[in-house]
This record gives sequence, C-alpha cells and structure tokens, in this order.
Amino acid sequence: MKIEKVGVAGCGLMGSGIAEVAARAGMSVVVRELDSDAVDAGRGRIEKSLARALKKEKISAEERDATLGRIDFVTEVEGLADRDLVIEAVVEDLAVKNELFGTLDELCPEDTIFATNTSSLTVTDMAAAVNRPDRVVGLHFFNPVPVMKLVEVVKTIATSEQTLERAFEFARAVGKEPITAKDNSGFVVNLLLVPYMLDCIRQLERGVASIVDMDRGMVLGCGYPMGPFTLCDFVGNDTTLRIAEIMFDEYREERYAPPPLLKRMVAMGLHGRKSGRGFYDYSGDEPVPMDLV
Repeated sequence: MKIEKVGVAGCGLMGSGIAEVAARAGMSVVVRELDSDAVDAGRGRIEKSLARALKKEKISAEERDATLGRIDFVTEVEGLADRDLVIEAVVEDLAVKNELFGTLDELCPEDTIFATNTSSLTVTDMAAAVNRPDRVVGLHFFNPVPVMKLVEVVKTIATSEQTLERAFEFARAVGKEPITAKDNSGFVVNLLLVPYMLDCIRQLERGVASIVDMDRGMVLGCGYPMGPFTLCDFVGNDTTLRIAEIMFDEYREERYAPPPLLKRMVAMGLHGRKSGRGFYDYSGDEPVPMDLV
C-alpha cells in the first residue's frame, strides 16, 4: 500500500526537514508539536529552508507554495490518527518516545507504520511498547534532511518484510537512498562516526595537535567535507555526548565512552553552533577556536 499521508511528531531540525521532503514529494503531511510556539518555530524552519531552495533555483515559487500547502500543523496527538506512516522526531529519550507510540497505537489504524528517527536508541525498545511490533521500523535521516541523501532503514527482529518494503519505498519517494541497518545502537553511520569524533577529542586532550590543525588535517588529508571539531559543533556537543552515553551503555567499549573534555564543555553550555560557542566561538564573522586545554 502506497504511503500518501505522513505524520511527523516533532518539528525541530530533523522533524521540520522530514516534513519538508515528504511534502515536496507530494504527500499530505501533518506535523504535531507540543504548543503554538513550537509550531511557529517549526513552520519558520520549513519556510526558511524552502526560501533557500528557491534562491538556489532548486524549486519554483509554485512548488514552494504547493509544498507549504500540503503541511498542516497541530498540537494534539489526535491529529496524527489517520496517517499511513508516523515518524517520531522528538527528544532522544526512550520514555518520551514510548509514551508517544503507546498513545498512537490506540489512535491509528492497524496498518499504520510507526517509524523512529532515533540516532542511537534501539528500535526494538520502541517496538516492544506497542501492539504492532511488526509495523515498527527505524527511518534515520541525516541533517540537513533536505540535502543529505541517506536514510538508514532499521529492521528489528519483529519488523515484517512488508513494513520494510514500504519503508524503502517511502525513502525513495522522498528522494533518498535507503540502506538496511541492523538494530544495534548507532546503526551504521554513528557506529563508525562517533568513535572517530570522540577519539579526536581525546587527542586534543593529549595535546597531539590544535583544533584547527586537526580539522585541516582531516579535510585536506582525508578529503572530509569538514573536520571533526567543526562537525561536533554542527551536530551539537550535547547531542554527541548523549549519543556516546547511549552507545557506551549498549556496548561497554572504551571507544564509545565520552571524553572528560566533552562532558565539561556540555556542562558549561558549549554546545556548538546552536549555542554560539563550542570548539569554536561563532560570535564574529569567522569561527575562532576556543582555548579548551
């Protein structure tokens, strides 16, 4: 059955991007946020993203208007009740996600698929909270969603083949390239990427090289689009810390353990670009490396 009606729970950076790409693909989208302020912020993100696409001539003014016309915003979870697919993009907290899915399980038709955009929690722990574990799947998009082409489709031991096929069809319909991932914490990309980011922080602690030189080294020496510290600030150091904690709890391996410097930075509010300071200070015209060690 083709997915035509999409629900998105949460309209932060990831949720707004998911809602945008689904609407641009011609789907009917309902976005649920907790209150009117969050709705306004989410709508603003989508409008700003579409304005950038229009300026770059990736879409026309008519396509922008049509995309916005396909998105409805609600503050009540009941607004998601008639969706073919509901994707949660709420806070990375299992209890919050399970409470949402438990409510949706009672509201939505039996054939509705529940998907999670979690980047580190296991999908199985969410599937266990509903009466339709065969219709629960991971759909992990990457930030910024309208630009990044990858979607990790995460299959649990209970996910049906039909659900997996529909998830793949949806990912392709919104212009993404899906890959299959086992339901382990971190899936494919974060399983490989997070240890790299954490190890770069450890090398900074040890005085191997400066923030700028390590960033330049990985960009110029390995062809990475951005260095590890620029990436940490882009993702959010608080987000990186939370993912590392979840993965370390899962695997109990040293490479997933968050370094002391990362913990101290998050405690001091140095979250990266979103807070204005992280490994770099973003208050001026150009980022300036922070004196952290």
